[in-house]
Amino acid sequence: MKNTAIIVNTARGELIDEKALYQALQEQRLFGAGLDVFVNEPPRMDNPLFNLDNVVLTPHAGASVKEAVTKIVQHAFQNIAMHDQGLALDPEDLIEDQ
Repeated sequence: MKNTAIIVNTARGELIDEKALYQALQEQRLFGAGLDVFVNEPPRMDNPLFNLDNVVLTPHAGASVKEAVTKIVQHAFQNIAMHDQGLALDPEDLIEDQ
């Protein structure tokens, strides 16, 4: 990667070698990083990435906003109703965007 790159991981902590990432950030071989997941969940407080100014860390809670949780609950209840009626469950969101 170019030294101007910013790496973002919101998928799985194991996708990134945190020790190598720390070293690349320290040596300015990467411009920055944004992590929403970690190898150890929850991350240890002594994780050296916490001490870097060029890293943004979030607690893997991006989908926990009120609107997203409401939509998930509504979808679950719709699938319960479909099951009760003998209908196939829909793995996709049945609720149309407003």
